[in-house]
Amino acid sequence: MYQETLPLHCEGSQAYAALSLYIHDKSPEIQISERPCILICPGGGYEMTSDREAEVIALQFLAFGYHAAVLRYSVDPAVYPTALLEVGKSISYLRENAEPFGLKKDAIYLAGFSAGGHLAANYGCFWNQDFVSQSLGCHSAVLQPNGMILGYPVITSGEYGHQDSFRHLLGTEYESKKASLSLERCITEAFPKTFVWHTFEDGLVPCQNSLLLVAELVKHHIPVDYHLFTKGGHGLSLANKLTQVGDYGVEPSVEPWITLVHNWLKEYEW
Repeated sequence: MYQETLPLHCEGSQAYAALSLYIHDKSPEIQISERPCILICPGGGYEMTSDREAEVIALQFLAFGYHAAVLRYSVDPAVYPTALLEVGKSISYLRENAEPFGLKKDAIYLAGFSAGGHLAANYGCFWNQDFVSQSLGCHSAVLQPNGMILGYPVITSGEYGHQDSFRHLLGTEYESKKASLSLERCITEAFPKTFVWHTFEDGLVPCQNSLLLVAELVKHHIPVDYHLFTKGGHGLSLANKLTQVGDYGVEPSVEPWITLVHNWLKEYEW
């Protein structure tokens, strides 16, 4: 495996912003020459990026045969659209280096958890907007995500919204801009195919966030695979001992989500 962490800065980026790569070595004994890549945006309420939704997730996807990358994007006091542009720069870098990495150019999937799910879905809404391509100095085609994997995502700034995420994202412009980043209002036909999972018992980011998103994806005829698990609170990550915190975080009924993602991806990529 090739592993490297690269600084990744746009206008407004914090010094720690970085892209960590987890790339399978090429081997004459393995016939796979190009692999899909999963770019992961950890959660953390736009206040931090959680270790529990970073490398540990990347290594699980690596074990399934994918390349993986983790974006430690800029959070408060950085404000919108800094993190969004960092996602675009990450996808551009992966696509432009597809050949040496053995990466399928048309198989870059964006995964996000909690507020990282909002960041990923926000990018899914706006990747083709002029302000993104102009800020990054590249064509929109280079910036296109080929699919979304969203775990207990923050979506709405309305009744069921996790307002602290929007406060950290928007700073002093929270009141004036929060409605424009309530993503159930922003879905277009350019949003990529999507896998979404949530838990019914999530008391921090209610499952209505995912339900609002899924309803709009269906309305816009965007393929979606949605799983609502009965048990478990917010931020379960892998839902097993690898991401357990104290007595919290092990939920056997939820643990299969990552296998379900793999099965979904196999319909498109393997």
